[in-house]
Amino acid sequence: MFIEIRPVNVNDAQDILNIYQYYIINTTITFEYDVPTLSSFQERIKNITKNYPYFVAVHQGKIIGYAYSNRFKERKAFDWSCEVSIYVDKNYQHQGVGKQLYQKLFTVLKELNYHSLFAFITYPNLSSEKFHYSLGFKRVGYYPKAGYKFNQWCDLIVLEKNIQDVNEVLNIIPFTEWEKDKQ
Repeated sequence: MFIEIRPVNVNDAQDILNIYQYYIINTTITFEYDVPTLSSFQERIKNITKNYPYFVAVHQGKIIGYAYSNRFKERKAFDWSCEVSIYVDKNYQHQGVGKQLYQKLFTVLKELNYHSLFAFITYPNLSSEKFHYSLGFKRVGYYPKAGYKFNQWCDLIVLEKNIQDVNEVLNIIPFTEWEKDKQ
């Protein structure tokens, strides 16, 4: 299956929200209870893409998945780390879409000089765990009863992946600057 991976734009918000809505309504994969409005989701995209990469997977003109990174923590010392998230349309899972999205995201994050990536996953979620482990993530944290959804407590695990080959600390390049240089 041919998949195009490209940077998101705000006009993609409805298609992305359609994918995300399934996970909100039907799963504990996200701890979000209510489906965001289109305008609030567009704002999320705008805020994230000021500094962080956000990509969509397109197959035959249809967005079938997305992956993005975002701030890990507020303090300055955390600037070289970021959180990563990925969602694939339920009809396109286990077809390599997620792997292609994450590979693109990780390549760009490395070029932006990020060092550590963190993924927060509802536990148990065997499919997501296996997927992340296959891409080099390691479990570094466990939060019992971190969230409550669908009348049940949900645990959370934290997975980490180092993407730099050296310990040299380089200035982080905002995604918007990186994107301008690539045009």
